[in-house]
Formats: sequence, structure tokens, C-alpha cells
Amino acid sequence: MKDSLKVGLTYQHSYLVPPSKTVPSLYPEAPEFIVMPEVFATGFMVGFLEWACIKAINPHLDWPREQTVGTHIDVTHQAATPPGLTVTANVELVAIDGKKLVFSVEAHDGVDVIAKGRHERYLIDRAKFDERLRQKMIKAA
Repeated sequence: MKDSLKVGLTYQHSYLVPPSKTVPSLYPEAPEFIVMPEVFATGFMVGFLEWACIKAINPHLDWPREQTVGTHIDVTHQAATPPGLTVTANVELVAIDGKKLVFSVEAHDGVDVIAKGRHERYLIDRAKFDERLRQKMIKAA
């Protein structure tokens, strides 16, 4: 982590919602999802918010050796967004506690605020993380 990573860092990220990011595409093998409305899926929205946080901090890490993984998300999904609209996330790094990074997140679709909340990410060393996963697979086998 570089010295430039500081509380107060902000970032804005926009994304045009395609049909492939709607509820029926979330789990295409699940008939319950297939019949649901074609709107930006909460699962994809969470990923979009994570993406914005990652983009905010990557210039301040020794990327790709240092990366972050999501460890907590607490957000509302308060308005539906049809494909074709652009969603914009505004994120702010509000706390750094050792390797834990805490963000305030909000997103809108040009008409409504669609999400508000908090997201935590944890700083990892990619090689060490991969080794722990390898060890876990050995134990699981």
C-alpha cells in the first residue's frame, strides 16, 4: 500500500447496463430467476460497486502484487434500473484499519438513487492468497 492511499479518496465510475446484467441472467439455470423482471440485478449491482472501489484504490497499491478482496457489503437496492441506462457509482474511502479499507458507496441511474451503503475490502498479497487457496484445495481433496 502506497502512502498516497488516504481516507477521503473519492472516485466516480459509470457503466451502461446491458441485458446480460439483469436478473434473468444472474443464474440462468434457475427458473425462478428466468421469469423475473429484466432489471439490473442486485448481485451485479454489488459487483459494480466493488469494481468502483477497486478502481479507486488500485493506483495506490503495488498492483497486481497487492490486491483487495471484498469482505463485507451493506447496501440498499432501492430502485430498479432497466438495461440501457447508465449507472454511476460514487465511492469514498472513509476508513483504513490496518489492511481493512472501508468505503461509503452510492449509485444512481440518472433518474433515481439506486443504492446506498458501506463496503469493506481487505488488502492481500496475491501470491500468499493463492497459496492459501492451494492449501485449502489440498485439504478439501
